[in-house]
Amino acid sequence: MSYLDQIRINNRHEPARYLPFVVDGERLGSVRAEVVEACRAWPQVFSVGQDRSLALSSRLEGFEARTQALAEVLPALVEQGLLSRIKGEPYGVTTTTPQQACFVIDRAAAPVFGVRTFGQHLNGLVRRDGRLHLWIARRAANRINFPSKLDNLSAGGLPYGIGLTDNLAKECEEEAAIPRELAERAQPVGIVSYLRDGDWGLKPDTLYCYDLELPADFEPRGLDGEVESFQLMPVEEVAALVDGTDRFKPNVNLVIIDFLIRHGVLGPERDDYLALVMGLRRGLGPGA
Repeated sequence: MSYLDQIRINNRHEPARYLPFVVDGERLGSVRAEVVEACRAWPQVFSVGQDRSLALSSRLEGFEARTQALAEVLPALVEQGLLSRIKGEPYGVTTTTPQQACFVIDRAAAPVFGVRTFGQHLNGLVRRDGRLHLWIARRAANRINFPSKLDNLSAGGLPYGIGLTDNLAKECEEEAAIPRELAERAQPVGIVSYLRDGDWGLKPDTLYCYDLELPADFEPRGLDGEVESFQLMPVEEVAALVDGTDRFKPNVNLVIIDFLIRHGVLGPERDDYLALVMGLRRGLGPGA
Protein backbone atom coordinates (compact mmCIF):
# COMPACT_ATOMS: atom_id res chain seq x y z
CA MET A 1 0.00 0.00 0.00
CA SER A 2 1.26 3.50 -0.87
CA TYR A 3 -0.12 6.99 -1.41
CA LEU A 4 -0.39 6.28 -5.14
CA ASP A 5 -2.11 2.97 -4.38
CA GLN A 6 -4.77 4.87 -2.42
CA ILE A 7 -5.40 7.10 -5.43
CA ARG A 8 -5.58 4.09 -7.76
CA ILE A 9 -8.02 2.29 -5.45
CA ASN A 10 -10.38 5.26 -5.58
CA ASN A 11 -10.21 5.39 -9.37
CA ARG A 12 -10.69 1.74 -10.27
CA HIS A 13 -13.44 1.39 -12.83
CA GLU A 14 -14.19 -0.45 -16.03
CA PRO A 15 -15.56 1.97 -18.66
CA ALA A 16 -16.69 -0.93 -20.87
CA ARG A 17 -19.25 -1.92 -18.22
CA TYR A 18 -21.19 1.31 -18.63
CA LEU A 19 -23.53 2.94 -21.12
CA PRO A 20 -24.42 6.65 -21.29
CA PHE A 21 -27.29 8.11 -19.28
CA VAL A 22 -28.52 11.11 -21.28
CA VAL A 23 -30.85 14.03 -20.56
CA ASP A 24 -31.68 16.61 -23.26
CA GLY A 25 -28.89 15.26 -25.43
CA GLU A 26 -26.26 15.68 -22.69
CA ARG A 27 -24.59 12.79 -20.93
CA LEU A 28 -25.21 13.16 -17.20
CA GLY A 29 -24.21 9.72 -16.01
CA SER A 30 -23.30 6.12 -16.76
CA VAL A 31 -25.42 2.99 -16.28
CA ARG A 32 -24.79 -0.72 -16.34
CA ALA A 33 -26.46 -2.81 -19.04
CA GLU A 34 -28.81 -4.50 -16.60
CA VAL A 35 -30.17 -1.12 -15.52
CA VAL A 36 -30.79 -0.13 -19.15
CA GLU A 37 -32.72 -3.34 -19.73
CA ALA A 38 -34.79 -2.88 -16.56
CA CYS A 39 -35.68 0.69 -17.54
CA ARG A 40 -37.29 -0.50 -20.78
CA ALA A 41 -40.32 -1.27 -18.57
CA TRP A 42 -40.99 2.49 -18.25
CA PRO A 43 -41.23 3.83 -21.83
CA GLN A 44 -42.99 6.91 -20.50
CA VAL A 45 -39.86 7.73 -18.49
CA PHE A 46 -36.96 6.34 -20.52
CA SER A 47 -35.96 5.59 -24.07
CA VAL A 48 -33.13 3.29 -25.16
CA GLY A 49 -31.04 4.31 -28.15
CA GLN A 50 -29.61 2.09 -30.85
CA ASP A 51 -26.28 2.33 -29.03
CA ARG A 52 -28.12 1.09 -25.89
CA SER A 53 -27.72 4.45 -24.20
CA LEU A 54 -30.42 5.28 -21.68
CA ALA A 55 -32.17 8.62 -22.11
CA LEU A 56 -34.74 10.38 -19.99
CA SER A 57 -37.86 10.84 -22.10
CA SER A 58 -38.07 14.14 -23.96
CA ARG A 59 -41.71 14.31 -22.82
CA LEU A 60 -40.49 14.98 -19.30
CA GLU A 61 -39.85 18.68 -19.30
CA GLY A 62 -38.68 20.62 -16.30
CA PHE A 63 -37.23 19.97 -12.88
CA GLU A 64 -40.39 18.72 -11.13
CA ALA A 65 -41.57 16.35 -13.87
CA ARG A 66 -38.19 14.66 -14.12
CA THR A 67 -37.78 14.40 -10.37
CA GLN A 68 -41.21 12.84 -9.89
CA ALA A 69 -40.79 10.37 -12.74
CA LEU A 70 -37.47 9.09 -11.41
CA ALA A 71 -38.86 8.79 -7.89
CA GLU A 72 -41.70 6.57 -9.12
CA VAL A 73 -39.26 4.15 -10.75
CA LEU A 74 -36.93 3.64 -7.79
CA PRO A 75 -39.08 1.30 -5.63
CA ALA A 76 -39.24 -1.20 -8.50
CA LEU A 77 -35.46 -1.05 -8.91
CA VAL A 78 -35.13 -1.90 -5.21
CA GLU A 79 -37.45 -4.90 -5.69
CA GLN A 80 -35.35 -6.07 -8.63
CA GLY A 81 -32.13 -5.84 -6.63
CA LEU A 82 -30.66 -3.09 -8.79
CA LEU A 83 -30.87 -0.48 -6.02
CA SER A 84 -29.98 -1.09 -2.39
CA ARG A 85 -32.67 1.06 -0.77
CA ILE A 86 -34.23 4.51 -0.79
CA LYS A 87 -32.50 6.85 1.67
CA GLY A 88 -34.81 9.85 1.38
CA GLU A 89 -31.96 12.30 0.70
CA PRO A 90 -32.34 14.34 -2.52
CA TYR A 91 -29.20 14.81 -4.60
CA GLY A 92 -29.02 17.20 -7.53
CA VAL A 93 -28.18 15.74 -10.96
CA THR A 94 -25.72 17.98 -12.81
CA THR A 95 -22.49 18.04 -14.77
CA THR A 96 -21.45 21.38 -13.29
CA THR A 97 -22.18 22.53 -9.74
CA PRO A 98 -24.68 21.19 -7.19
CA GLN A 99 -26.61 24.46 -7.39
CA GLN A 100 -27.32 23.91 -11.12
CA ALA A 101 -29.26 20.66 -11.01
CA CYS A 102 -31.74 19.74 -13.73
CA PHE A 103 -33.59 17.35 -11.38
CA VAL A 104 -32.96 15.48 -8.14
CA ILE A 105 -32.58 11.81 -7.38
CA ASP A 106 -32.40 9.83 -4.16
CA ARG A 107 -28.85 9.60 -2.82
CA ALA A 108 -28.83 5.80 -2.94
CA ALA A 109 -29.74 5.85 -6.64
CA ALA A 110 -26.94 8.19 -7.68
CA PRO A 111 -24.44 5.38 -8.43
CA VAL A 112 -27.09 3.31 -10.21
CA PHE A 113 -27.35 6.11 -12.78
CA GLY A 114 -23.68 7.06 -12.39
CA VAL A 115 -24.39 10.72 -11.75
CA ARG A 116 -21.92 12.99 -9.98
CA THR A 117 -22.38 13.52 -6.26
CA PHE A 118 -20.85 16.10 -3.96
CA GLY A 119 -19.70 15.97 -0.36
CA GLN A 120 -17.80 17.95 2.26
CA HIS A 121 -14.85 16.73 4.34
CA LEU A 122 -13.30 18.64 7.21
CA ASN A 123 -9.74 18.21 8.50
CA GLY A 124 -9.72 19.13 12.20
CA LEU A 125 -6.19 20.19 13.10
CA VAL A 126 -4.52 21.13 16.36
CA ARG A 127 -1.05 22.54 16.95
CA ARG A 128 0.36 21.11 20.16
CA ASP A 129 3.94 21.34 21.44
CA GLY A 130 5.08 22.64 18.07
CA ARG A 131 3.65 19.63 16.21
CA LEU A 132 0.69 19.36 13.87
CA HIS A 133 -2.04 16.91 14.89
CA LEU A 134 -5.29 15.77 13.27
CA TRP A 135 -8.49 14.66 14.93
CA ILE A 136 -9.42 11.28 13.44
CA ALA A 137 -12.85 9.69 13.80
CA ARG A 138 -13.60 5.98 13.91
CA ARG A 139 -16.87 5.10 12.21
CA ALA A 140 -19.42 3.14 14.23
CA ALA A 141 -19.37 -0.63 13.83
CA ASN A 142 -23.02 -0.64 12.73
CA ARG A 143 -22.49 1.66 9.74
CA ILE A 144 -23.71 0.12 6.47
CA ASN A 145 -20.75 1.50 4.54
CA PHE A 146 -17.18 1.03 5.82
CA PRO A 147 -17.97 0.13 9.45
CA SER A 148 -15.19 0.81 11.95
CA LYS A 149 -12.98 2.50 9.34
CA LEU A 150 -11.12 5.69 10.23
CA ASP A 151 -12.57 8.94 8.90
CA ASN A 152 -12.13 12.69 8.85
CA LEU A 153 -13.33 14.63 11.87
CA SER A 154 -16.51 15.54 9.99
CA ALA A 155 -17.70 14.41 6.58
CA GLY A 156 -20.96 14.03 4.72
CA GLY A 157 -22.82 14.33 1.47
CA LEU A 158 -24.26 17.56 0.13
CA PRO A 159 -28.04 17.20 -0.32
CA TYR A 160 -29.90 19.36 -2.80
CA GLY A 161 -31.37 22.57 -1.43
CA ILE A 162 -28.91 23.28 1.38
CA GLY A 163 -25.94 25.60 1.01
CA LEU A 164 -22.35 24.60 1.59
CA THR A 165 -21.96 26.70 4.74
CA ASP A 166 -25.16 25.44 6.35
CA ASN A 167 -24.50 21.82 5.46
CA LEU A 168 -20.96 21.91 6.81
CA ALA A 169 -22.19 23.45 10.07
CA LYS A 170 -24.88 20.75 10.35
CA GLU A 171 -22.43 17.91 9.76
CA CYS A 172 -19.92 19.38 12.21
CA GLU A 173 -22.56 19.65 14.92
CA GLU A 174 -24.04 16.18 14.38
CA GLU A 175 -20.82 14.25 13.95
CA ALA A 176 -18.39 16.02 16.28
CA ALA A 177 -20.35 18.50 18.44
CA ILE A 178 -18.54 21.43 16.83
CA PRO A 179 -20.65 24.54 17.49
CA ARG A 180 -21.66 26.59 14.46
CA GLU A 181 -19.60 29.62 15.41
CA LEU A 182 -16.50 27.43 15.44
CA ALA A 183 -17.45 25.49 12.29
CA GLU A 184 -17.81 28.77 10.41
CA ARG A 185 -14.09 29.37 10.88
CA ALA A 186 -13.32 26.42 8.61
CA GLN A 187 -11.23 27.40 5.60
CA PRO A 188 -12.25 26.05 2.18
CA VAL A 189 -9.06 24.64 0.63
CA GLY A 190 -10.21 23.13 -2.67
CA ILE A 191 -11.57 19.81 -3.84
CA VAL A 192 -10.58 16.23 -4.49
CA SER A 193 -12.49 14.10 -6.98
CA TYR A 194 -12.45 10.49 -8.08
CA LEU A 195 -14.25 7.93 -10.22
CA ARG A 196 -14.67 4.34 -9.13
CA ASP A 197 -16.87 1.31 -9.46
CA GLY A 198 -19.14 0.76 -6.48
CA ASP A 199 -21.38 -2.11 -5.46
CA TRP A 200 -24.37 -0.45 -7.13
CA GLY A 201 -22.79 1.39 -10.03
CA LEU A 202 -20.36 4.15 -10.90
CA LYS A 203 -19.34 6.80 -8.37
CA PRO A 204 -18.02 10.06 -9.82
CA ASP A 205 -17.64 12.04 -6.60
CA THR A 206 -16.40 15.54 -5.82
CA LEU A 207 -15.45 16.43 -2.24
CA TYR A 208 -15.16 20.01 -1.04
CA CYS A 209 -12.30 20.06 1.49
CA TYR A 210 -11.90 22.30 4.55
CA ASP A 211 -9.29 22.86 7.24
CA LEU A 212 -10.40 23.92 10.71
CA GLU A 213 -7.82 24.75 13.34
CA LEU A 214 -9.30 23.83 16.70
CA PRO A 215 -8.45 24.99 20.23
CA ALA A 216 -5.99 22.74 22.03
CA ASP A 217 -8.62 21.89 24.64
CA PHE A 218 -11.42 21.02 22.19
CA GLU A 219 -12.81 17.48 22.54
CA PRO A 220 -15.14 16.23 19.76
CA ARG A 221 -18.20 14.19 20.66
CA GLY A 222 -20.43 12.21 18.30
CA LEU A 223 -24.09 13.19 18.58
CA ASP A 224 -25.72 11.18 15.78
CA GLY A 225 -24.31 7.70 16.40
CA GLU A 226 -22.23 7.62 13.22
CA VAL A 227 -18.88 7.88 15.04
CA GLU A 228 -17.66 5.43 17.66
CA SER A 229 -14.67 7.42 18.94
CA PHE A 230 -12.14 10.16 18.19
CA GLN A 231 -8.38 10.24 18.50
CA LEU A 232 -5.97 13.16 18.21
CA MET A 233 -2.99 11.88 16.21
CA PRO A 234 0.31 13.48 15.15
CA VAL A 235 0.21 14.17 11.44
CA GLU A 236 3.19 11.85 10.86
CA GLU A 237 1.22 8.96 12.37
CA VAL A 238 -1.77 9.76 10.15
CA ALA A 239 0.51 9.89 7.11
CA ALA A 240 1.96 6.47 7.95
CA LEU A 241 -1.51 4.94 8.23
CA VAL A 242 -2.51 6.29 4.81
CA ASP A 243 0.78 5.18 3.25
CA GLY A 244 0.87 1.71 4.75
CA THR A 245 -2.61 0.46 5.64
CA ASP A 246 -6.24 0.33 4.54
CA ARG A 247 -7.59 1.51 7.89
CA PHE A 248 -9.20 4.68 6.51
CA LYS A 249 -12.43 4.85 4.54
CA PRO A 250 -11.12 4.88 0.95
CA ASN A 251 -12.04 8.41 -0.14
CA VAL A 252 -10.74 9.87 3.14
CA ASN A 253 -7.24 8.85 2.05
CA LEU A 254 -7.53 11.34 -0.82
CA VAL A 255 -8.53 14.17 1.50
CA ILE A 256 -5.62 13.41 3.82
CA ILE A 257 -3.09 13.13 0.97
CA ASP A 258 -4.28 16.55 -0.21
CA PHE A 259 -3.83 17.88 3.35
CA LEU A 260 -0.30 16.41 3.58
CA ILE A 261 0.68 18.07 0.29
CA ARG A 262 -0.74 21.47 1.23
CA HIS A 263 0.98 21.44 4.62
CA GLY A 264 4.35 20.38 3.24
CA VAL A 265 4.43 16.92 4.80
CA LEU A 266 4.68 15.50 1.26
CA GLY A 267 7.00 17.75 -0.72
CA PRO A 268 8.05 18.20 -4.35
CA GLU A 269 11.30 16.32 -3.77
CA ARG A 270 9.32 13.07 -3.90
CA ASP A 271 9.52 11.12 -7.16
CA ASP A 272 5.74 10.61 -7.08
CA TYR A 273 4.86 14.20 -6.17
CA LEU A 274 3.39 15.23 -9.55
CA ALA A 275 1.48 11.97 -9.86
CA LEU A 276 -0.02 12.50 -6.40
CA VAL A 277 -1.06 16.10 -7.05
CA MET A 278 -2.56 15.35 -10.45
CA GLY A 279 -4.18 12.10 -9.31
CA LEU A 280 -6.34 13.81 -6.69
CA ARG A 281 -8.62 15.51 -9.22
CA ARG A 282 -10.60 13.84 -11.97
CA GLY A 283 -12.59 15.78 -14.55
CA LEU A 284 -16.20 16.70 -13.76
CA GLY A 285 -17.79 15.00 -16.77
CA PRO A 286 -19.25 11.48 -16.48
CA GLY A 287 -16.62 8.91 -17.32
CA ALA A 288 -13.87 11.57 -17.15
